[in-house]
Amino acid sequence: MCHGEGSQWPAHDILDTVHGLRGDGRTPFAEGQRACEACHGPSADHVMGRREDGGRPATAIGFTASEPASLKDRPCLDCHQADTGHHWQGSAHQFEEVACTDCHQLHTPADRVMSRLSQVEVCSDCHRRTRSEFLRPSTHPVRSGNMVCTDCHAPHGSLTPGELSRGTLNESCYDCHAEYRGPFLWEHAPVAEDCSSCHEPHGSSHRNLLSRRSPWMCQECHLSQFHPSTVESGLGVPPQGASRQVLGRDCLNCHTQVHGSNHPSGAGLIR
Repeated sequence: MCHGEGSQWPAHDILDTVHGLRGDGRTPFAEGQRACEACHGPSADHVMGRREDGGRPATAIGFTASEPASLKDRPCLDCHQADTGHHWQGSAHQFEEVACTDCHQLHTPADRVMSRLSQVEVCSDCHRRTRSEFLRPSTHPVRSGNMVCTDCHAPHGSLTPGELSRGTLNESCYDCHAEYRGPFLWEHAPVAEDCSSCHEPHGSSHRNLLSRRSPWMCQECHLSQFHPSTVESGLGVPPQGASRQVLGRDCLNCHTQVHGSNHPSGAGLIR
């Protein structure tokens, strides 16, 4: 009567979601369950009462901005503690007091954060720096819709920094880039340690998501005892010259197997 289609506070669409399945005993609207009060708490005064101004008392939990996140999360964790809530306590979102309803919409069949077409927009409402990184020349295919945030991150918490869905950053990268997993006969140490030693995960102004422009990035480690033994000045470009360490793919013109090599003569990662 109050929250039906066309009302000021419509909520009827929840009956078209997984939370409104009457035949599933786990849902709030199953027989014997408390329906709306399963999430909004005991609210008999809201249903039956009237204030002097003609309005109704608020529900026990209104999921408003003024309510603490812990109060709004309690009904969700009552059901989801064993799955999505397993790592929620102590997670980055819980620590920042981000409530479940800040990302999820329950009164609609199409939760925007659950759709691959709109998930990035929801996350970008808070993670604006990451959104700007996706606009750089070299990025993962997020803007094209071929990747979303949850392909790499576990928003409800994980055991790794950055709320990664895998145990380490490298394991997350290997889900798509399995060819760099190794083990290799000749390993490039930074590759085995951490992909972010050389790459920016969300976007970069340099090719292949590199965090710095090569060859100068390479020379941060490979200097003095390795070839070349002098720091490139950046002048080895026409008409000042044509240095193969600067032009084209610079160091990778020769060291093509920069992630590791299994060739018996690949000690220099050149084959």
